Amino acid sequence: MFKEKEQHAPSGLVVLLIGLVLLAASIYGVISAASAESPAGVMASALLMVVVITLLSGLFTVNPNEGRVLTLFGKYIGTVRQQGLWFANPFYAKKRISLRIRNFETARLKVNDNHSNPIEIAAIVVWKVIDSAEALFEVDDYQHYVQTQSESAVRALAQTYPYDAHGNEDIALSTHPAEVAKGLQAAIQDRLEKAGVNVIEARISHLAYAPEIASAMLRRQQASAIIAARQKIVEGAVGMVETALELISQKSIVTLDDERKAAMVSNLLVVLCSDRDAQPIVNTGTIYQ
Repeated sequence: MFKEKEQHAPSGLVVLLIGLVLLAASIYGVISAASAESPAGVMASALLMVVVITLLSGLFTVNPNEGRVLTLFGKYIGTVRQQGLWFANPFYAKKRISLRIRNFETARLKVNDNHSNPIEIAAIVVWKVIDSAEALFEVDDYQHYVQTQSESAVRALAQTYPYDAHGNEDIALSTHPAEVAKGLQAAIQDRLEKAGVNVIEARISHLAYAPEIASAMLRRQQASAIIAARQKIVEGAVGMVETALELISQKSIVTLDDERKAAMVSNLLVVLCSDRDAQPIVNTGTIYQ
């Protein structure tokens, strides 16, 4: 496996100044030799000019958050990361590679979740190159590799979790975004380890049921929400009835037998659990009439 080697190149400013001086001298020599009709002088000055131009071709710049990968006839030499103007062997190939943070959004994928329900899912992946040698030499096209492997990880993640949680402890795609994002980041990072890429963040950007079952699943979600709300209402109503009976008994407001307690409980539950306003009935007689 290829691992990045940091290469320390000499400063290019000194080489540039010397090269410009020699280039000017070679041009002056060609002109002077031509005026003196000296073929040997012209050839020597022209040869010096070619050598200087060849040396100047070894100059290269490195921008911030960028690297230059140096190779010599297919052999990896090293990577220059420090920004500035540098000089290297003119025969080195100097491949530019960005070390900046990048992000992209995967295509909307249609997959089945953990309960075999067809869903549509997409994700945003934030990444950067941390090893230039692995990125260039271990995979054919590291940018395409990142996109392909990210989509593969999103598909695998969607098949691991259900869309909706059917229990309080179930992790679902729609209800546990933090846990799902952490799992997605780990899955993508595991696939991109050989490409010299670090996944900074990965999160779901689009999540929905497939159109053919969307309406049915919407009704199911609405029914589940209604049942959950009714459960909470009933729990609260029972607690309120229990408190009312205890207070009536403690303060000796009225003594109720079991039958009247049952009637009172029934009436209170109807009032508290109803989805409409109660219509009170005033009893002008006794509680037994």
